[in-house]
Amino acid sequence: MNGEPTTTQGELRLAMLGMIEGNGHPYSWSGIINGYDPAEMAKCPYAAIPQYMGRQPLDSVRIPGARVTHIWTDNPAEAPLVARASLIEHVVAKPEDVIGHVDAVVIATDDGDDHVRRAKPFIEAGLPIFVDKPLATNVPDLKQFVAWHRAGATILSTSGMRYAPEMRQAEAHRQELGDLRWITSFTCKTWERYGIHALEAVSPLLGPGFISAQTMHQDGSDVVHLTHRSGTQVTLGAIHDAYGSFGAVHLYGTKGQLPLRLTDTYPAFRGQLVAFIDMLRTGQRPLPMEETIELMAVLIAGIRSRKEGRMVLINEVLAEVR
Repeated sequence: MNGEPTTTQGELRLAMLGMIEGNGHPYSWSGIINGYDPAEMAKCPYAAIPQYMGRQPLDSVRIPGARVTHIWTDNPAEAPLVARASLIEHVVAKPEDVIGHVDAVVIATDDGDDHVRRAKPFIEAGLPIFVDKPLATNVPDLKQFVAWHRAGATILSTSGMRYAPEMRQAEAHRQELGDLRWITSFTCKTWERYGIHALEAVSPLLGPGFISAQTMHQDGSDVVHLTHRSGTQVTLGAIHDAYGSFGAVHLYGTKGQLPLRLTDTYPAFRGQLVAFIDMLRTGQRPLPMEETIELMAVLIAGIRSRKEGRMVLINEVLAEVR
């Protein structure tokens, strides 16, 4: 993915829907697509957003060929603030009001237990959707997304870490690393909401084939140990208050080792959004839905392991889903 849309013909209209505590994606994602007003964006309650947006030349912040035209937020008072900051023309009273006026919908909340409810009206209306990570963190909801996918719905959900240039540096060093034996990947916040960042930062290096998950839990943290069919072991840390260590990855191979660290959120988010817009235009998915399903099964297995105090096989979860 080169970070640019494949074509700019015929501007796509997008709706940005939902905003919950701790997640300012409606500000950042809409601003990355539309461009933004610096004075209004400076009022964003998530200080990191105007900071990383402001490091880009203002006239470069835009994704040609698409525009966020409609906004709805859970707290109605917040939608006009996002609209002014991110140059969105229409604020709607309820999410379903965008049906018939947009080409696709972005569900911008990161609660994996609430995405089926939010997505349902738009799936039923035949609209393609992008769902913020994680897609689903329980078996019944994941089963529902699988059923919608099999019925022909267009659904994409990824972490921006998949597109972070820093994470993809590993591809150029594979010969120096030799065979991978162990990977560590770190995130702040909770396993449920942010574990997918740690997982998807490294899963493209290994591909599908996760075998098991075992969680070591203490108050404020989960450390999840994964095994993979390649023989590589993966340790994912989710330490709630360790914000300063977010996006740290270390690869250990038979010939060498390589530390990686996310330094700029902007290109990761932009690459993620370009991938969705390209999918809308071309009909080609940036990754198979089956891969996303497996990654959600890993998250669910980590939750189950924490609750039940045992190692959980990923196929155990996938069998329940499929």
